[in-house]
Amino acid sequence: MDKTKNTFESIDEYIKTFPKEVQVILQELRKVIRETAPEASEKISYQIPTFYLNGNLVHFAAYKNHIGFYPGASGIAKFKKEIDKYKNAKGSVQFPIDRPLPFGLVRKIVKFRVGEFKKKVPEKTKKK
Repeated sequence: MDKTKNTFESIDEYIKTFPKEVQVILQELRKVIRETAPEASEKISYQIPTFYLNGNLVHFAAYKNHIGFYPGASGIAKFKKEIDKYKNAKGSVQFPIDRPLPFGLVRKIVKFRVGEFKKKVPEKTKKK
């Protein structure tokens, strides 16, 4: 194991490693996700902030020039037209760090993902 890499116990711990201006962006993104998916729990997965609801709902991370947002392949595919103005891949999108984040788009994606994950509730936990 590479001992030089950070291992984070919480999203707060992760966010505190960035410059103040990036911390503000990350906290706002976190708030938007939390408001849109209040039943999701927070955790660190793959050493980045993750929201969990019957599975990993969305992840986010900060980099030198962008904020990475990871809603999975279905989240990207569903909103492909709106996401295409940003650099993206099958399960991720990069929002430039020097421009306002599209929080309206983030809300729509998170809401869509919540709908997907609510369908994943194991049968034995569903009320009969």
